[in-house]
Amino acid sequence: MALKLNPLSFQSPKLPSFSLPQTASSRSPKFVMASALRSGSKEVENLKKPFTPPREVHVQVTHSMPPQKIEIFKSLEDWAEENILVLLKPVEKCWQPQDFLPDPSSDGFYEQVKELRERAKELSDDYFVVLVGDMITEEALPTYQTMLNTLDGVRDETGASLTSWAIWTRAWTAEENRHGDLLNKYLYLSGRVDMKQIEKTIQYLVGSGMDPRTENNPYLGFIYTSFQERATFISHGNTARLAKELGDIKLAQICGMIASDEKRHETAYTKIVEKLFEIDPDGTVMAFADMMRKKITMPAHLMYDGHDDNLFEHYSAVAQRLGVYTAKDYADILEFLVGRWNVEKLTGLSGAGRKAQEYVCGLPSRIRRLEERVQGRVKQAPSLRFSWIFDRELQL
Repeated sequence: MALKLNPLSFQSPKLPSFSLPQTASSRSPKFVMASALRSGSKEVENLKKPFTPPREVHVQVTHSMPPQKIEIFKSLEDWAEENILVLLKPVEKCWQPQDFLPDPSSDGFYEQVKELRERAKELSDDYFVVLVGDMITEEALPTYQTMLNTLDGVRDETGASLTSWAIWTRAWTAEENRHGDLLNKYLYLSGRVDMKQIEKTIQYLVGSGMDPRTENNPYLGFIYTSFQERATFISHGNTARLAKELGDIKLAQICGMIASDEKRHETAYTKIVEKLFEIDPDGTVMAFADMMRKKITMPAHLMYDGHDDNLFEHYSAVAQRLGVYTAKDYADILEFLVGRWNVEKLTGLSGAGRKAQEYVCGLPSRIRRLEERVQGRVKQAPSLRFSWIFDRELQL
């Protein structure tokens, strides 16, 4: 999981914050937690708030996929079993967090922890802010499984359904669960971060949920996850590269193993969308354009620590500056998916389909041109204190 990038507003960066024309939003604490509540409603105003992280609010659309298209996903059950479930790894062949951490049952445990902490001393505060942000994003996993189970035609109807779609969602969640677990334990042992502030941020984020604007629609949902998994693969891959450059080979291995999982998950989701393009090219290309017009908002966009109303944007700015996830990455991912799904070569589309095709194929170059223009006007970035690193100050 990763950050968000608003490619056409460029407020810099599971990642930076790219948005094509921003929808109306409010970050006021009165707009909180109840994703289904609309801005300005009496329900929102009267909501008793045990905690009130700021949140974006849009008019929400639900169940936008025509009911007859649910049959497409029912018909793909056998295909998903043969092509998607095979991308999961058996538990006994998976790495586990303990493979990379000091062994608490060994006589050398304290020495191993000491070595870990010595290596961590060489890492910068900037790096730790990005690593913490990545970890928090991964730790909000309950929200992501919930989101997948809102999608019509593929949700886990019982919590233990034996459909291929439900098996995938549960097993994907189980594989992803190790990521936050491993990074959390590493950060705890490092002694470099304020774990209580981090834990509060995780609680706020899980309580706030997410709003990817996928409308219970698996076309939109699987386009979203295809993009997001590649973004996370890039982000964790870059934290691995930086850890290696900074001399922490073991942390580089940790981040690299997580990145390899994300790459495999990206393969699964892009295969699903590839199949949708084969069966329903018109509907799929219009869903692709719809998702890109709304922007890909990364899962942790409602991140909050009890102090900073714009924490996600600030964390994303540090990730952008370090090159962990940037506006260029956003454009590159989009260009990759356009090529992966052969969008430019689609034929026989409706008028609306052709317009959608033209839009998504031209968008990467548009984003890059806007980025160049924005970078030419960039001023000295402000500094900010991050609660995750004991309120030390960083340049954004």
